Amino acid sequence: MQRVEQDPQDFGQVLSSMCTEPHPAARDAAERFLATNPGDPGTYETVAKLERRAVDLLGEIVGLPDVAGYVASGGTEANIQAVRIARNRFETDTRNPNVVAPQHAHFSFWKAADVLGVELRTAPLSNYTANLEAIKQQVDEDTIAVVGVAGSTEYGRVDDIPALADIAADVGALCHVDAAWGGFVLPFTSHDWNFASADVDTMTIDPHKMGQAAVPAGGLLARGPEFLDELAIDTPYLESTSQVTLTGTRSGAGVASAVAAMETLWPDGYREQYYESQANAEWLAKKLRTRGCEVVPPVLPIVAADMPDRLIDTLRDRGWRLSRTGTDEARVVMMPHVDRSMLREFVSDIDDIFAEFDIGR
Repeated sequence: MQRVEQDPQDFGQVLSSMCTEPHPAARDAAERFLATNPGDPGTYETVAKLERRAVDLLGEIVGLPDVAGYVASGGTEANIQAVRIARNRFETDTRNPNVVAPQHAHFSFWKAADVLGVELRTAPLSNYTANLEAIKQQVDEDTIAVVGVAGSTEYGRVDDIPALADIAADVGALCHVDAAWGGFVLPFTSHDWNFASADVDTMTIDPHKMGQAAVPAGGLLARGPEFLDELAIDTPYLESTSQVTLTGTRSGAGVASAVAAMETLWPDGYREQYYESQANAEWLAKKLRTRGCEVVPPVLPIVAADMPDRLIDTLRDRGWRLSRTGTDEARVVMMPHVDRSMLREFVSDIDDIFAEFDIGR
C-alpha cells in the first residue's frame, strides 16, 4: 500500500487560534523528549526534574517563588483540576458545592461542573469584565471556588482579581484565576492579576499559547503543595507512590518544550513579543474602524470587530481562519505568528471584498 504523506497546515492565514508555531528551541526539546513519561517520575527522572524546572519558571512569571504545580495537557485540564481541588477540599463541608464564575469564563468550567457534579453559577459582566456585585449575589455558604479570568478568550479582558479573591475569602472559598492565554503577556502590563497581587489559591497558565511551547503544554499552579494533595491518588505499580495529575501517561514533549521556550524567552523575549502583538492589535483596530467596523478596544492583544456576515464568510472562503465571539464579532488573536505583513494582507483582502460586493461599511 502506498503511504500518503500529509503536511500540517501552516499558520499563514490563522487569525483566531490561541496556539502558535513553537519556538525553534521548544520544537527541538519536544522532539528529544517525545518518548519520556513525566507521569512516571520514578522511572523517567530527567523529565521529572524538567517538570520541576517548568513549574519554577512559571512561578517566577506569576509572582510566586515557591509555587506548586505540574505541566498539564492544557487550560481545560488545569481548570477542571482546580475545581476538583476545591470540591475535594470542602467535601465534608457541603453537600451542594457551587462554583461562581463570570459569564466570560472558559467553556472548560462547564465541563468541570458536569464531570465533577458541582453547580456552576455564572454572573453577568460589566464592560466585558466580571461584575463584582453580581458575583457577590451568587456566592453563599456552599460556594467552594470563585473564578476570575485574566485574559478572556473572546476580548482579552482582565477581571479585578484582588476583589474576587476578597469575595472568595469572605465566604471561605478558594480563588482560581484562569490566565491560560493572558499569563505570558500580563507581566508586562499594569494589571493586578497574579499570586503576588492577590490571595489567589490556584491558577491556569499555558506555555503552549503565548509562551510558544509545543502542544500540549498547559499549566496548573497552586499556592502550596497542600492544594495538590487534594488530587493525590495511590499508584501501586509505579516507582512513585502517588499521582496528582488528571491524565496518567503524558509525553515529556510538552514539559521539555515549555522549559526550553521559557528559558529562551523569559523575560525579554516575551516582553518584546507583547509589545509587538499589542501594537499589531492597535494597528488592526484602527484600520477596521476606518473601514466602518465597530471595534471593541483591545486591552490585551485580541481584536473583536463587528463585520458584515458576508464579509466574514468571504474572508473564510479566501482561506482566513477567522472565528466569531459569542455575539458574532470577528475575533483576531495576535499570536506570535500574526505579524504586520500578514495583517496587511488581511486588510487588503477586506478592501477587495468591499469593492467586489459593494458591502456596506
